[in-house]
Amino acid sequence: MLRRKAEVAMTFGNNLPLLSGSVPPATKPLILRRFSKLLCFSTLFLIFAGGLVTSTGSGLAVPDWPLSYGSLFPPMVGGVFYEHGHRMIAATVGFLTLIFTVLVAVWEQKQWVKWLAWSALAAVILQGVLGGITVLLFLPDLVSVAHGVLAQTFFILTIILAYSQSLERTQREVINPSASSKNMLKFLLLFAGLIYCQLIVGAVMRHTASGLAIPDFPMMGGRWLPTFDSSMLTDINEKRFLMNLDPVVMGQVVIHFVHRLGACLILILGVILNRLVFMHCARERQITSLFYLLDFLVVLQIALGAMVILTAKNPYLTTLHVAIGAAILGLSVLILLRAVPLTLSETRKALA
Repeated sequence: MLRRKAEVAMTFGNNLPLLSGSVPPATKPLILRRFSKLLCFSTLFLIFAGGLVTSTGSGLAVPDWPLSYGSLFPPMVGGVFYEHGHRMIAATVGFLTLIFTVLVAVWEQKQWVKWLAWSALAAVILQGVLGGITVLLFLPDLVSVAHGVLAQTFFILTIILAYSQSLERTQREVINPSASSKNMLKFLLLFAGLIYCQLIVGAVMRHTASGLAIPDFPMMGGRWLPTFDSSMLTDINEKRFLMNLDPVVMGQVVIHFVHRLGACLILILGVILNRLVFMHCARERQITSLFYLLDFLVVLQIALGAMVILTAKNPYLTTLHVAIGAAILGLSVLILLRAVPLTLSETRKALA
């Protein structure tokens, strides 16, 4: 693929021909590309800020909405700093999304990109409403989990939008590279889906107070293999009592265990994917370079997960764990976008 890219660059220079309604890199508005990337990184920062709110227990530090203590700028002290700061960052991301959607409506030629931009705008508005409902209803688990899951979904939308504006995608339309290995594509799709499910379980775990439902690591309730019986629950609650924590029920223990099991499955699938990627895409640096970063983040994420338990949920380590999880999801989606064909019909053929 790299050789073909070079040939295209030598032939067309900065004037790649107009194909499939797209605009060549030389004439496609630079502001769209830069704005899309800004929106991506702003969303990741917003997820980090939201994680701080939950990790520091500041979800009800500001009990009213949409104002904060009846003001747009309350004193930024204590938990108000995290909760109101999160609101301000969320408002900024919402405003950026609105601007980007308008720019896409004006300059973008592809209808699917326009629809995706409008979907992202609808998602960020819904996210703001869910955040408000979460506060007004005193942090109900279901709404809080939906708020967290929608944040990850919105992040995925921003990544797809950013890739739709990239020079790389425009060049791929010209080069039209062959599809990657069928097995690799299937495992990439499975990996991204598993990461997404793991983040859902993580959100459930955080908002049901199950983060320390198994307070020891690497053992679980003093066992290498959990028995999920009354004896295990008694041992767990005795340990939690010594840590000055409230007792938990078996449902919380199961949620926590599922999250740990998900981490093991992700690690195993990641090893398989590494073999497939470096077997079929060893020369595709735009894919392999991301995989090196993905490998590093997965290992870091597992280490952070262990540290969260061993430090009894240090708020900053816990928040970093949330943000790195989102970054892993984003990287897996980007790798998938770089590997799959550009059209839905070609993708179906490649996966058939």
